Amino acid sequence: METNKTINSIDEYIVQFPIEVQEVLQKVRSVIKESAPEAVEKISYQMPTFYLHGNLVHFAANKNHIGFYPAPSGIEAFKQELSEYKSSKGAVQFPKDKPIPYGVISEIVKFRVAENKKKTEAKSKKNK
Repeated sequence: METNKTINSIDEYIVQFPIEVQEVLQKVRSVIKESAPEAVEKISYQMPTFYLHGNLVHFAANKNHIGFYPAPSGIEAFKQELSEYKSSKGAVQFPKDKPIPYGVISEIVKFRVAENKKKTEAKSKKNK
């Protein structure tokens, strides 16, 4: 994988990985799309990102895992479901040699959509 090349789209990002990794990344992408149909795809921090009223989630392929970055609130709210995975304040690692929990990813994305919408509504009420 070239690290000095600027990636401009999620397709460009995914295509640089081996086919079996591409398949997982495409599946993660489609789960996010289904869970947040209004979200816009973009590249942020050189990672595939979904944006809706602010960054929703990022994901990335790493050497031994797929990283999923739903912000600290997404990790905290699903602490129980994510307990078997290595995680930090705003990230969780899904090992490549284990099944990816697509259902949990979907639930986290829906949670983040609701959270971002609530923040935007609160801001617009404040500005009225």
